[in-house]
Amino acid sequence: MPTYQFEAMDATGQEIRDVIDAQTEEEAQATIRQMGYFVTKISSKRGKEAAAGAGRAKRKKSFTIGGVRGKHLTLFTRQLSILQDAGLPILRSLRILEEQQKPGPLKNGLIDVCDEIEGGATLSEAMAKCPKVFNRLYINMIKAGEAGGALETILRRLAEFMERAQTLRRKVIGAMIYPIVVIIVAVAILSFIMIAIVPVFANMFKEFELTLPKPTLLLIAISEKMATWWWVLLVVPIAIFIFIKLVSKFRAGRMGWHHFLLKIPIIGNLIEKNVLARTTRTLGTLVASGVPILEGLSITRETSNNAMFEKMFAKVAESIREGETIAKPMKQYSRMGFHPVALFFWMAVCGVPFLTIMLATMDLAGVAVGLAVGGAVLGALAYLLRMRSRVVDDLVVNMVDVGEETGELDTMLYKVADYYDEEVKTTTDSLMTIIEPILIVFLGVSVGFIVISLFMPLIELITKLSGGAGG
Repeated sequence: MPTYQFEAMDATGQEIRDVIDAQTEEEAQATIRQMGYFVTKISSKRGKEAAAGAGRAKRKKSFTIGGVRGKHLTLFTRQLSILQDAGLPILRSLRILEEQQKPGPLKNGLIDVCDEIEGGATLSEAMAKCPKVFNRLYINMIKAGEAGGALETILRRLAEFMERAQTLRRKVIGAMIYPIVVIIVAVAILSFIMIAIVPVFANMFKEFELTLPKPTLLLIAISEKMATWWWVLLVVPIAIFIFIKLVSKFRAGRMGWHHFLLKIPIIGNLIEKNVLARTTRTLGTLVASGVPILEGLSITRETSNNAMFEKMFAKVAESIREGETIAKPMKQYSRMGFHPVALFFWMAVCGVPFLTIMLATMDLAGVAVGLAVGGAVLGALAYLLRMRSRVVDDLVVNMVDVGEETGELDTMLYKVADYYDEEVKTTTDSLMTIIEPILIVFLGVSVGFIVISLFMPLIELITKLSGGAGG
């Protein structure tokens, strides 16, 4: 049956806008008059959709690759919340923001959303048709705001949530940039010395037929290997990255990789706190916005980006369906347990580096293999000792329990998120404090070894030349 959109006036002169189902326009008008309204405008919804299609054709969308950047969506959400607080109609607000956007995924998405709203869809329905721009968390919060008649409040809460998430993300990324840049520069400088400088000294020592000490022989052997296999420095990191990506494509591989990451000293602690801060704030925001708890847990699970936490939240949701609270299954299912893929990564990380000695000199191949086996065993022992630890500590469980008892679950989740936000900042600063002297010591030892290895035969050469000159 066709649907008609109409504008009418009631007996008091108030304007009415609504939709009605009827076989014909005349039947629709008759029904509206029977309701006591005076029709001022009526049109079929199909006609509206056609008009929306025409509008869509006029506004050309640009070609884009990928999704929307987080900071762009955060800024859009804040601006939309301000416009809604000012009392502007939602369609006009979206049009204003769409015109301000640069060509890209967000602008294309807003064009589609505006067209859908013009066709009679709600804001959440329109956004649901643009999954590359608006995720499930975003859409469900908007839906909750529409149902509760508090869209401006929900938008403000969503903007605050996204701003906090962006701030935390920038803090972590910013802390990682410095050591990564220093390591890359250090490796580049050391590689240049080994490939371009050391061979010059090696040729000079060879010409004078000097008896070289063992450190110098080791340095020259490493230099020769690097001159031949320099491309390995580029290929190995890329190969490791591709291998991890391929392993993570499988469910068991992804779980094992995330088990491994969560238990790396210092780094694992940072990842764990970061995920806890993000997931508790996500769940707290959803609960405060009126999203059903099971739907909130499902969305939180999807946005955690960690297989271990995804498994835990899935188990919590299953327990809630059976009548349990959140706190008890959260404590029960946050214990990691044994995973063979995680064991493999621990053994590889602890054992493989020693095998690189074989690339430097085959004279120490037996020692390198022995050290590699020993390192792999130590890595396995370290994993077995840490595998039973939990990823959610008693603080979170107790806060959630209190929140459920008092009916203030969202407040308690916010407090947990704030606590772990601060913990992430503290851990990040501590990590920077630790990494900086380690890098300095590494560079000092490397350069010192090169200098000593080169100067030992140089001193012998100078002594020999001085003796020859004196004679």
